Amino acid sequence: MKKIKQYVKQWLKALIYAMLTVVIVKTFFFWVYIIPSTSMEKTLLPGDLIFVNKMSYGIRMPITPLTFPLSHQKMPFNNQWQSYLDIIQLPYYRLFSSTIERNDVVVFNYPIEDIVPVDHRSFYIKRCIGLPGDTLKIIDKKVFINHVYIPFPKNVEFNYRVQTDKSIGYDSLAIYDISEGSYFGNELWELTLSDSVKNRISKTQQFKSIKPLQVAPNSYADYIFPYCKNYCWNIDYYGELIIPKKGSTVVLDSNNIHLYQRIIEIYEDNELKINGSIFIINNDTTSTYTFKMDYYFMMGDNRHNSSDSRFFGFVPEDHIIGKTKFVLVSINKAPQTKNKYRWNRFFTKVE
Repeated sequence: MKKIKQYVKQWLKALIYAMLTVVIVKTFFFWVYIIPSTSMEKTLLPGDLIFVNKMSYGIRMPITPLTFPLSHQKMPFNNQWQSYLDIIQLPYYRLFSSTIERNDVVVFNYPIEDIVPVDHRSFYIKRCIGLPGDTLKIIDKKVFINHVYIPFPKNVEFNYRVQTDKSIGYDSLAIYDISEGSYFGNELWELTLSDSVKNRISKTQQFKSIKPLQVAPNSYADYIFPYCKNYCWNIDYYGELIIPKKGSTVVLDSNNIHLYQRIIEIYEDNELKINGSIFIINNDTTSTYTFKMDYYFMMGDNRHNSSDSRFFGFVPEDHIIGKTKFVLVSINKAPQTKNKYRWNRFFTKVE
């Protein structure tokens, strides 16, 4: 019996050490995430298991320390139970902080999920287009940073109106590597295409015409940040705006307060009162505000089917988790697929 007890103790110790090692690695160094949506196609596909380096931009220290190990929002064994207690919230701090580079594919916490603490908000992955202090503008889908055109990512996708013949159906679209589309009848489709796919299908007789989806300049979209008619922006025509930088000061007015109100009140935890063109921050009347953090502008490579900074605004630095390095495994979960594993994507670098 004594030997059995010693044997059990040894196994328990080994299990505890293994668990602590995994928790430490997950919290501070790296982890793996599964891509759930098409917002980064064709760079990343639904079912990709990606390796994310949490040290790339510095190690973010835990903000909510009272968290059940290896959980995120809910308990692993009961999806109805919250996996953390937010009675203790530590200040944001990052060890060995380093800068994000333009076009990095970044994992971050969803900024506007206010009902949970920062480090327990949902995971999002997008490409960093705008850096702190940048001036950003989008003109007819093209991104300009500091008035210089930034080339599209290699696998960028847009939506097109496509006229086909009767031989094309949803099943046959997969042959051409088309995974998203809507059918309007009379062989008219709206399809999401990369340049390579568009060039390929344009050479086939089954696709009679391919026209880019057009959005009118200065047409106001009420779902586009900052959700104000003073800014007649949409997904293809956006800006111009300056991305906030730590230590920089902006002169507040009745227009730009729509851009910065959430930063002042929510992300940087100030009390803000607005009375016309008068701004009272923490009981002091002021006409300026100095930012306490750096902010970033994120976009998906699937430009017409991505919920990104055009929709939810700036991403604060305390929401940044890490940099996507490569795809470990890729599993095609589409019900009609014959090839479950995308072998050509295993251990491929994310660019």
